[in-house]
Formats: sequence, C-alpha cells, structure tokens
Amino acid sequence: MSVSKLNPRESGEHIVKHAQHVRVLPAGIEKLTQEIVNGLKEKRISVENFSQHELHPNPNFNQEDNSRAADWVFVLDTLNFCFWTPNNYTKYKVEGYTGYFALCAAVKRAIKEGVDVINPKFYSKIDLETLENIFRSDDGETKIPLIQKRLESLHEVGKVLIEKYDGSFENLIKAADKSAVRLLDLIVEEFACFRDEAEFAGKRVSILKRAQILVGDVWSCYRGQGLGYFKDIEQITMFADYRIPQVLVHFGSLEYTNELMEFLKSDTLLENGDPREVEIRGASIYIIELVRDAVVKILQEQHPEISLDNVNSIVIDQYLWDYRRQHNADLEHIPFHKVLSIYY
Repeated sequence: MSVSKLNPRESGEHIVKHAQHVRVLPAGIEKLTQEIVNGLKEKRISVENFSQHELHPNPNFNQEDNSRAADWVFVLDTLNFCFWTPNNYTKYKVEGYTGYFALCAAVKRAIKEGVDVINPKFYSKIDLETLENIFRSDDGETKIPLIQKRLESLHEVGKVLIEKYDGSFENLIKAADKSAVRLLDLIVEEFACFRDEAEFAGKRVSILKRAQILVGDVWSCYRGQGLGYFKDIEQITMFADYRIPQVLVHFGSLEYTNELMEFLKSDTLLENGDPREVEIRGASIYIIELVRDAVVKILQEQHPEISLDNVNSIVIDQYLWDYRRQHNADLEHIPFHKVLSIYY
C-alpha cells in the first residue's frame, strides 16, 4: 500500500475525527464492552464458531483439505457482497437461507452437484448462464443481486490466481509469510475488486471490508492454526458493512444526526464513497477497536484465566453480526444505509 493511504484502523480514527453526521458515545462503548466480556466468559464468543457452521468449509488439516478449504473461503469472500434488493431485503433465498448464508448454501449445493465452483480454472471462464444456475433461488425467479459484477469478480480473481499463484489461494496465503497485514496488502494489490477505499477529509481511507473478512475467515476457518496462523492477527479490524452499525446504534455506542437518521429512514440509496456512508463505516471500525482494547484491558486485570490469543476484532465482529440476526425483530426499527456495492 502507498504511504499516503491510511490503514483501516487509522482510517477509522481519521473519519471519526472529521465526521459531521455521526457521533461516538463512550457510555455505549462501555455497554458494548461488557456484552463482549460476558460473551467471552460464557464462551458464546469463540474462534470455533466459524468452522462449526454447517455451511462453512471445515478443514481436517490434511494437505488436500487445507487447499480445498482455502479455495472455498476465497470464493465465498470474492462474492460476499450485496444480498438485498431495494424493494425486498430478504427476498433472495437458497435452501431457506437469506443474505450471506444464501450464498454459502448455493456454493455448497454446487459442490454437492459436482460443479467445480471453487477451482479458478473453472470460475475464471464461467459464463453468466452457469453462474445464474449456481445461484438459483428457492422461488426460481429472484436473482442474486449484481450478478454481472459477481461474474466479473470471479473472472478477475481467477485469472490472477492462475497466472501468479499456480491456481491456488493457499499459495497466496503462504506468500504472506504468516503475516495478516501482508496478506491483506497482497489481496488488495492483486485483486481490484477488493479495493474498498475512499477519499475523505483530505486523505485516502481504507475500509477493506471484504479483504479483511477474507483474512479473518482464513484465520477462523483454520482456528488460528497451520495455514490460519498469523503472528499479527490483532491488526485486522472489524468488517464494516451495513448491518453491524444497527447493533452499534442499538447499544448506544453510535449515534446519527437527526438529518442522517431521517435520510436513512427514507430508504434512499447512497452512492459508494458518499461521506455519510464513509462516516458510518469508519465509525464502526473506530468503535470496535476501542471496544477490543477495553475488553483486553478488563481480561488482563480481572480474568487472567481467559486466553487473549483469540480475543480480537474478528471474533467481536462475528458475534455482533450473529447478534443482529438473532435480535432482528428488536433492531429492525433502526434503518441501515443502502448502497448497491461490490464492497459489502
């Protein structure tokens, strides 16, 4: 990355410092910190949660499974964006699942049907009709949003893997030499569709939702071991999307101005890079970093029995994302920002 570009943590700080539409509230950060500490004490927050989900790859730590799981995760996160349509947020369903899990269900179904969907030799040349069939919905009519963008993304990343990494995402992970930051940089350098950045208050800021979630998912999938071991995993921040801010508003750690709240309630689409969008996402990163630091301090002082190895912004993000799904009815009154984007 060039020196003039801020990394996600620095970006969060810069964005909050210059924000005009959002505020970060200390009392809400304390409340959220306590929620996370309790979740860790009760073992509701764990790195195990990712690979235990039935729709995620679960490597058995032999060589073939290792490579396969890495390629599987890579395809999921190449396509992990925009599952809602402006008129119906949960209309796209696969095997009863909505959102990101509908994507996971479609990929798993394709693998079961013998489609070589996680092989870059296959998806670098896949045609639209085949892709539409892979992502066919339960009702047979609703299409996965931004299908053309998904096709272009697969073509782009597949070609790079074949030309530079012998057709294997595992080789790119190994090129990072156990550094999460280096892997993040490589993903952003190699794949244009992962370059989630913006201009804000005179700086180039990096949000990098999908690139960071890809690093986080590799770490989670392998439970921080083997191919998933990174010496600097704590440098990865949360994955700024449109759902986590609902949880942050719910806990009172994030507040919108009246004007922004009214705008969000109007269901008007924002353009990617709009200052309001950048502020919401940047503040989300900033808040979770503050929460993570506070959680670590409390655990060190009060709960030395809890290992800090797996306490980071990745597991906090995963917990809050699950929290939003579990408490959907309580949070649905909080509007989310709507952007048709490949970045989240």
